Amino acid sequence: MVHQEYISLPTKGHGDMHDLTQQISHIVQKAGIRMGMVNVFNVGSTGAIGAIEFEPGLQRDLPELLNKLIPPSRDYGHEQTWHDGNGHSHLQATWLGPSLTVPIEQGKLVLGTWQQIFHLECDVKARQRKVMVTVYGE
Repeated sequence: MVHQEYISLPTKGHGDMHDLTQQISHIVQKAGIRMGMVNVFNVGSTGAIGAIEFEPGLQRDLPELLNKLIPPSRDYGHEQTWHDGNGHSHLQATWLGPSLTVPIEQGKLVLGTWQQIFHLECDVKARQRKVMVTVYGE
């Protein structure tokens, strides 16, 4: 069996993080899958999905670390083409990745106590994001 739903997510711009765990758990429950997997996919090239302990320190630390590793700059090739100020946004989102797959056991997400599913906005401006959640199993 396969079940798909979108999560609509307004973001405030670069570094804005959202905990999606409860929404995804609700979708898994609604799907009625007892054993399987859920895939969470950001639609778009400047947003990322991952798992982290969703707490204020890490909500600050992750975007700051990404800005140190891949800093905002007008020197990226993307800037030479589009001049839109978000070359680093594409690279940061690619570094983290657009999706995450989590096992489902006995109808529940298999996550550690301090592990939540997050969306990170890497773009320089506020966006209206769509996150596709696909639940599959039996």
